Amino acid sequence: MEIVRAKATTYCGNRNGVLRCTCEDGYTWFPPSCLDPQKCHLHMAESPQSCDCHPNNLTQSVNFCERTKVWGTFKINERFTKDLWNSSSAIYSKYTTGIEIQLKEAYKSIQGFESVRVTQFRDGNIIAGYEVVGSSSASDLLSAMEQVAGKAQAGLRKLFPLEDDSFRIFGEVQCNSIFFGFGFNKDEYTLPCSRGYTGNITAKCQPFGWQVIRETCVLSQLEELKKNFSVFAGNATEAAMSSLVQNLSVVIRQNPSTTAGNLASVVSILGNVSSLSLASHFRVSNSTMEDVINIADHILNSASVNNWTILLQEEKHASSQLLETLENISVLVPPTALPLNFSREFINWKGIPVSESQHKLGYNYQTELFPPNTSTPISGRVIIGSDQFQRSLPETIISMASLTLGNILPFTKTRNDHVNGPVISTLIQNYSVNEIFLIFSKIDSNLSQPHCVFWDFSHLQWDDAGCHLVNETPDMVMCRCTHLTSFSMLMSPFVPPAITPVVKWITFVGLGLSIGSLILCLIIEALFWKQVKKSQTSHTRHICMVNIALCLVIADVWFIIAANVKATVNPSGICIAAVFLTHFFYLSLFFWMLMVGILLAYRIVFVFHHMAISLMMAVGFCLGYGCPLIISVITIAVTEPSNGYRRKDSCWLNWSRGSKPLLALAVPALTIVTVNLVVVLLVLTKLWRPAVGERLSQDNQATVVRVGKSLLILTPLLGLTWGFGIGTMVDSQNVAWHVIFALLNASQGFFILCFGMLLDSKLRQLLFNKLSPLNSWKQTSKQNSSDLSAKPKGTKFFNALQHKGHGQGSCEFHDNTQPGTAKDNSLWCESSAWRW
Repeated sequence: MEIVRAKATTYCGNRNGVLRCTCEDGYTWFPPSCLDPQKCHLHMAESPQSCDCHPNNLTQSVNFCERTKVWGTFKINERFTKDLWNSSSAIYSKYTTGIEIQLKEAYKSIQGFESVRVTQFRDGNIIAGYEVVGSSSASDLLSAMEQVAGKAQAGLRKLFPLEDDSFRIFGEVQCNSIFFGFGFNKDEYTLPCSRGYTGNITAKCQPFGWQVIRETCVLSQLEELKKNFSVFAGNATEAAMSSLVQNLSVVIRQNPSTTAGNLASVVSILGNVSSLSLASHFRVSNSTMEDVINIADHILNSASVNNWTILLQEEKHASSQLLETLENISVLVPPTALPLNFSREFINWKGIPVSESQHKLGYNYQTELFPPNTSTPISGRVIIGSDQFQRSLPETIISMASLTLGNILPFTKTRNDHVNGPVISTLIQNYSVNEIFLIFSKIDSNLSQPHCVFWDFSHLQWDDAGCHLVNETPDMVMCRCTHLTSFSMLMSPFVPPAITPVVKWITFVGLGLSIGSLILCLIIEALFWKQVKKSQTSHTRHICMVNIALCLVIADVWFIIAANVKATVNPSGICIAAVFLTHFFYLSLFFWMLMVGILLAYRIVFVFHHMAISLMMAVGFCLGYGCPLIISVITIAVTEPSNGYRRKDSCWLNWSRGSKPLLALAVPALTIVTVNLVVVLLVLTKLWRPAVGERLSQDNQATVVRVGKSLLILTPLLGLTWGFGIGTMVDSQNVAWHVIFALLNASQGFFILCFGMLLDSKLRQLLFNKLSPLNSWKQTSKQNSSDLSAKPKGTKFFNALQHKGHGQGSCEFHDNTQPGTAKDNSLWCESSAWRW
């Protein structure tokens, strides 16, 4: 190319650190194209008009002063054809030549007129737009053109059927460019893509100029590759997949343009290769993996972020699909092809085969990437401790990092966050890790309040579930992420990884024991229901016991189901259902335990007052099932629409910094535990007196026995052990809280059986009488089998549990009903005269 002429149109100078530019004589700013319309300010009131910019704000593309321009449009009543968008077509040449000749003839007499050019054809019959350039002022040129408008229309009608009243002239337009022509605010204009591409490009006129809002320009060679893939997809081979990826790499290298359509096609092709390779169990060679990384480096070029923005407006999942595709292809690299390390400008990839050294050294990945226009590297590091590799070792560990991914994986519109470091992905196939540390350099050290997040492929958003900040310095952030399923996460979002296996073992063993014990409780209640419901107090108490056992056994079963549902694999509906039902039945358990506490307090405070059993049961069932239903329904209705109901790494209530539905269990549960604790203290206050008839020397011993036995009975029934959940929430790193919480509450059903039922002397007697026929061959008479005060012979287990007498005193349930006497059903704490 030879430059034969140059003309200076714009003069710029430095004024107090600000770049101020003005136009040379005969030239003017085209508002709002003042150098960079988004970052510069045009002083239109000044004469001459000046443009102020900060030098560091300017992009590579700037708009300078131009000749005076006036624009015009008119409509031709002929059918539009897409050939009018092709500047090399015959019909385009016919129309543009004819229009320019007629307009030039009409305007040539105008003083200062220089040229006229057809700039655009639009659909809607044929809408033609043209541009007139002159050396006079815009107002003078416009006025002169209006005076000869009739002559211009007459000339055009000689060639084309012009629509009446369609001829218009404009002295100012909102937008103007060589490609899209001119337009006004909110105008949309769609054009076909350049030669060699298929698809269209649509722009909208904004206050700062034309902005591309849709673009599907795809390179013809990429379209061919997509067609080739669909042809052999049914009988594909590893070699065919490798060849396709290699051809894709060559096409991209030869045609580096990253249009939004090209990005979409590349992501689609790689996604198809990934899906087919996974389904067919293909392996990926080191050369194929290198081609994939080269392709990824090209489409992750920082210069393509604007095109990614355009693409994500139409295909919101495209960037997420790219990351998922890269991960899926990476895990197909066999251990024999490793180690590999591909360090490119916009992505770093490293894969190693796992060896025995991981037992001692763990895993450490470190990388450095450079943001655009800077020489300061941004580092990222992954650390997995050796304690995470004490089981059988995985085959491979893959890590990759990119800065561009942080710009194209979107945040929700309600959050004003930015990814301020590299996006790092570490893959360990078919292997779970309970703790991983990540260290990031800050891209912008001025940003504050860091949050550790991971990309949730299911909901296409960043999430902080299971990740939290460990340390922050002015230039660095350290995060720790975990993936947990344990009973103590009901109250705590985190469990120390070192004790996770112990807590899980305690959880599931305890739950199994608890479920078996609760089923036995329900069987015992069913066997002796007629006997225990003879009095109001006994009937009320056993209804509460049955509902407590029923809610707890169902809640435990659903917790086990939820713990074994993989939140990231199974359909989300299954996980949500498990979370909802677990939440509901645990809440029901707590409210029935509250009902027991209320009834006990009622009997202590109102000794001589009696409430109808129908009213008691109405209150009990409204409290036991109505309140939990309201809380659980409101929780899911409020949080699920924003995908905040459940954790993303497991099926349980979420504990992210946005929504905290776990509080919908923790707050009611701990409130009820607090209320029941007050009730227990009230009971113990009443018990802290010697029973009637006891010798003074025995007071202390008898009181201690009464208090201890009462605590054993009331603690599991009133759920006091759940109070340890406060410790797991406040001090989640303390091992003791988690072990105690899991041990006591996973086995709550077993404690209810032992202390809530088998310590009840009447139930023990009834159970022994039910079992006594089994030993009838040893007995000569059954005449005393119905006497509840008789001491049975036989089973040592029940003899051991029976009291030697009631002189020691404790809280016990009695049904002292004798034939011909009034019913006297009470919870006796035998040191006092109060009854329940």
